[in-house]
Amino acid sequence: MLYHYTGFEAFDGIIRCAQLRLNNILNMNDASEMRLFMNGICRSVVERLQMDHEEEKILWTESFFQKELAEEFHYSAYAACFSRYRDDAAQWERYGHLGQGVCIAFYEDLMQRMVGGIVSLQEVYYQEDMREHRLADEIYRVIRNSRKNPQHLPRLQELMNEAWVQSAAFKHPSFACEREFRLVISPFISNELAIEPKYHVSKGRIKKYYPLDLNQMCGHLGLQLADLVGEIIIGPTSSQSLPILQDYLKDCGLEVLSDKISMSRCPLRKYPV
Repeated sequence: MLYHYTGFEAFDGIIRCAQLRLNNILNMNDASEMRLFMNGICRSVVERLQMDHEEEKILWTESFFQKELAEEFHYSAYAACFSRYRDDAAQWERYGHLGQGVCIAFYEDLMQRMVGGIVSLQEVYYQEDMREHRLADEIYRVIRNSRKNPQHLPRLQELMNEAWVQSAAFKHPSFACEREFRLVISPFISNELAIEPKYHVSKGRIKKYYPLDLNQMCGHLGLQLADLVGEIIIGPTSSQSLPILQDYLKDCGLEVLSDKISMSRCPLRKYPV
């Protein structure tokens, strides 16, 4: 199972509207999102060029990566986040509205079968050292072997685009306790996405997101939304009534999920001291 911790407003969007929102990774709680991977690749390439005493190419590489990072919003990935951990205190506090929200469990194998094209299911890796990553080696070789300005080499830009896509799957090691998986799209890799962006307007700001149509994705496999959901857990500090939630599911045409509801057993303090 992959567990999605959220509030009841988002829960309504998933269950009643069959829509899962993918939000901009750069707005998530790890301030080093995407940059962690790109900086790690840059350091790895520079270290190898230093061993070759390629001072001019070192300066060029550092400048090139700085320019790429300055355009990070252009390369922004959008994601919905899940955890391996069931009924986990840290997940409730960070993503389940201090335990007042809800957790939806999804079958990982079905999700893996549903994705494709611009949408991928990625396991998150928690590391800063990218010296062993394949892209560090390939980017180094392109720059090292170039006889002219590497920026004009199509292969280098191809590798950088791939690096930006993969950057969404790496987070700082201090987040390793999350055991995260992500549904991800990287809009910059295609000018004609099958999914149109939407905008959520609140009192404080406007947020851009990409909605996944879960009914459509399930339908491609001959499934229904209820087949994708393995469990619903009411948060440990939530005031949600179980009978009302069961009525809600019934009125949404998902009565089959009523027997899959449970109450959290996590002893999270309702009013943290």
